[in-house]
Amino acid sequence: MRTGAHHGGLSARCSSGSCDARQSRCCDFTLYSGDSPTMSFSVRTLSAAMAATTLGLALAACTPSGGDDASADAATQTADGEALDIEGLKGSKAQAGYMIGMEVARTLEPVQEEIDADALFMAIRDSLAGKPMLMTDEQAAQVAEQLGQRVTDRIASDNAEEGRKFLAENGSKEGITTTESGLQYEVISEGDGPRPKADDTVRVHYTGTLLDGTVFDDSTARGEPVVFPLEQVVPGWSEGLTLMPVGSKYRLWIPSELGYGEMGTPGGPIAPNATLVFEVELLGIEAPPADR
Repeated sequence: MRTGAHHGGLSARCSSGSCDARQSRCCDFTLYSGDSPTMSFSVRTLSAAMAATTLGLALAACTPSGGDDASADAATQTADGEALDIEGLKGSKAQAGYMIGMEVARTLEPVQEEIDADALFMAIRDSLAGKPMLMTDEQAAQVAEQLGQRVTDRIASDNAEEGRKFLAENGSKEGITTTESGLQYEVISEGDGPRPKADDTVRVHYTGTLLDGTVFDDSTARGEPVVFPLEQVVPGWSEGLTLMPVGSKYRLWIPSELGYGEMGTPGGPIAPNATLVFEVELLGIEAPPADR
């Protein structure tokens, strides 16, 4: 499984960062399967990293740069004159500090159960005061990796449980069919064309959403059908498309084990063990290259 360049839309399977020439754009999310990248935590994939970046900017902004004290006092007076009228926050410095704190808190929400707020505040105070930090950069990198793994494991566990409960309830509804593999589908409209084989290349329109309704990809909104070989997509798509006659529109519920599994799309919109929902319209079966 791979992610393409960040431009929205379904990407063809990429090699060295380039998309298949038949595709017009790449995206955060790709249906193409393949070798999964090694599961090594990158700090940038977590909100903790965004918080660290914000903290870094905050520290840089708040660190004195030297210069004439009188000039600094004059600048402070000018800035205070521009401060907003906010109860409990008098002066521009107080307001700037509170603003940065708000942003840091927002980015830390996904990891708040994994951190000690007192230690967080201590690191900020020590850094602003110019005190030696209790943790080296190397230790910080190790702690970040451990934090990332804990958060990833928790998200994966929560998503797996949510998916199991959803599919159990969804499968009992009228009009929903569950296959032996666990794929669920609903026929929105049935076409009268041929069904693609597992080694065919198809042309489709689709909308992909998470269980909460968040749209993470939508070819119909772009007005660009997508062409891809069924041999190179995740199992849930390959199975679902071979059930559909050309001209059909189905809704597919793809369990994580038939989608992106424990990896999700690192750095992309699909979390580990996420169950996905696709509304798919099968527009046609492409002729093999030799016949074109």
